[in-house]
Amino acid sequence: MAAKRGGVSLPERRDKKRSDEGVISRVSSTISESPIIYQSKRVASDAACVAKKLLKSTGKAAWIAGTTLLILVVPLIIEMDREQQLNDLDLQQASLLGTPPPMISAPQN
Repeated sequence: MAAKRGGVSLPERRDKKRSDEGVISRVSSTISESPIIYQSKRVASDAACVAKKLLKSTGKAAWIAGTTLLILVVPLIIEMDREQQLNDLDLQQASLLGTPPPMISAPQN
């Protein structure tokens, strides 16, 4: 049955889903609606979520390690360097004054 509008007859509308669909299009839609593809997409999505959480927690751990290093280790290194400079200064002054350099003894257990 044709519909008339403004003197022009239009053909009836057909169901485009099945009649106009080609073989490749039907095969690809069948494959994309497959349970294996659905399962694969879900597994990939879950893996992406786990990777995101892992990266987030790794970043937090790196932040904690970095700030701990700055707070605890860097002042220790600075103090050890300062002590070494004082020892070098004492040795230099002793050599200028002509006194023998002090013997550094190994710590006894």
